[in-house]
Amino acid sequence: MKTIQSKILLSLIIIFFIIGFSVSAKSLIEYPVSVAAESEPAISVTTETNPLAVVYPVNLQECRLETKDYVKSFSKKKRDYIIYMFQKGKIFFPKAIDILDEYAVPMELQMIPVLESQFNANAVSPAGAVGYWQFMSELAGEYGLHTGGKNDERKNFTKSTIAAAKFFRDQLDYFNDDLLLSVAAYNCGPGRVQSSIRKSRKENANFWDIKKYLPFETRKFVMDFIAFNVIAANYDKFLNKKMDFAEPVLVQIADTDSTIRNDSLTVKAL
Repeated sequence: MKTIQSKILLSLIIIFFIIGFSVSAKSLIEYPVSVAAESEPAISVTTETNPLAVVYPVNLQECRLETKDYVKSFSKKKRDYIIYMFQKGKIFFPKAIDILDEYAVPMELQMIPVLESQFNANAVSPAGAVGYWQFMSELAGEYGLHTGGKNDERKNFTKSTIAAAKFFRDQLDYFNDDLLLSVAAYNCGPGRVQSSIRKSRKENANFWDIKKYLPFETRKFVMDFIAFNVIAANYDKFLNKKMDFAEPVLVQIADTDSTIRNDSLTVKAL
């Protein structure tokens, strides 16, 4: 009888021990882990533009690798000239942007008069191109400009810019919205660009595909066009000599929730 009672007592002790261990295990394993997860700092990651990086205009984003060395060199060698042209262009750029926007063509085209005439209304090329945008008389007539004499509208900035906007609208339509091909066509003519495309033997050829087939003057014209636009987009950095192409364009910023305190109950318990 005593043996049976001893076995029953031993069984009860074992049962109570198992129940007690299970409760303790649950409190040690499940609860602290759950609280620990809640106590971890809340971190949100956002991608932002790096303020130290050289940024490219929207329509020239894909040119970065091919042009960064050229732009870097151009910004150093032509520094005084660039500053002079941007000072001179203060009264012209806003007018050009309004007109280009009205005709739904890229605002980067505002730099064409810098390259063509240096904003000189009376500029005349050896070939006979005249005015801010250096229109030849035949092309000027096609886009509604009166030429010749004292009333040559190629010397009127507003009217010649409207004509240029119409021309580029047509070229962008012809070259499938390729800005650089359109700029090249403005310099050497659409026919020369088409001939270079055929020589490249590539479907949907871009400027970089046909560059070697274009005249040197046109290649330089397009590269200078890109350089002026990149410098315009980073003008403060340019003035302060801080155009750094090595910096990444985008950076990730991690923000930690500062409301989480290290002296919380959970941290102490753990």
